[in-house]
Amino acid sequence: MIFLDAAATTPVRREVLEAMWPYLTGEFGNPSSHHSLGDSAARALADARKAVAGVLGCRPGEITFTSGGTEADNLALKGIALARQAADPALNRVAISAVEHPAVEESARYLERFHGFTVDVVPVDGDGRVATEALAAVLRDETALVSIMYANNEVGTVQPVAELAALARGRGIPFHTDAVQAAGWLPLDVRALGVDALSISGHKLGAPKGNGVLFVRGRTRMEPLLHGGGQERGRRSGTENVAGAVALATALTLAHADQPALAGRVIGLRDQFIKEVLHSVPGALLTGHPTERLPSVASFCFPGTSGESVLLELERQGVVCSSGSACAAGSDAPSPVLVALGIGAEVAQTAVRFSFDSSVTAADLEAAAAAVTAAVGSVRNLGLIPG
Repeated sequence: MIFLDAAATTPVRREVLEAMWPYLTGEFGNPSSHHSLGDSAARALADARKAVAGVLGCRPGEITFTSGGTEADNLALKGIALARQAADPALNRVAISAVEHPAVEESARYLERFHGFTVDVVPVDGDGRVATEALAAVLRDETALVSIMYANNEVGTVQPVAELAALARGRGIPFHTDAVQAAGWLPLDVRALGVDALSISGHKLGAPKGNGVLFVRGRTRMEPLLHGGGQERGRRSGTENVAGAVALATALTLAHADQPALAGRVIGLRDQFIKEVLHSVPGALLTGHPTERLPSVASFCFPGTSGESVLLELERQGVVCSSGSACAAGSDAPSPVLVALGIGAEVAQTAVRFSFDSSVTAADLEAAAAAVTAAVGSVRNLGLIPG
């Protein structure tokens, strides 16, 4: 099997398992307990927080451990927007891009439904990029928060986050970025990015599912979503997942060390794969920005097919990939991301995403490109088209 669905999840790295194992077995203490087991857990949690902060270039106290990227996004949008609204009721707008992950989109819509916010959606161009002029056009004195993802999970387009964040902060508006897909592939220094909040998910990096991180700049007000014992400096109550925090910190540290060399290697493989698919598959359409894209993502539409049928044929040939976001699996509707890029609904339903992890090889992608050519041809010949 050739696994090309790393944007959905990645296998747990051996080093991560070894690092977290003690906190699943002998060192099982609650970090809030005042005895030796608790003290050991508290030290492990503090070390994990320090390690994550080191990668992000922030203070350990600005790191909150969560259950994953979705919770981190929810906490950022709802927590910051509600805290700012409480301080000034006139702050009742949030701005998001048209290509956000559902965790951001639905958090914004929650604020709209239940707290009287207006959601301003920033359009993207045909490559999925947000222009600074487009963001500037929607900002208002009433804008409480801007949230624009670092890199898109479906088409791989990378946003000019530093420019967008500078624009927002120049207006005194906090800026959050969902960096779930960017982590491990792009620089994450929050000072260079200029962001006030940033979300990460561990299982995209070689940690187990169910752990994440939210960075929030120290003076940024934030209302907690979970109330209780006041863990995580009152931002996220609940007994901390010590093993998960250790796992995420280990995976993030390893990915950060590998990132420059890995990204350079995979970009070359990705570009060759894209070239082969576009050359060999008539009518194939690359989606997302041609160059400002994640090293790890190549996404296409194959007009005249059904994306799901192509996926099934690829899996039969030993290539595992996806039709887009794993969080939207099972939906019959065309991808809102592709529609936002100006792709028609019928063509959008032919989308297939290939996403790579650190183990991908040239041989893998050469075989995958041949399988794509055969799979698309087979589906077209059988007439397996939408509708």
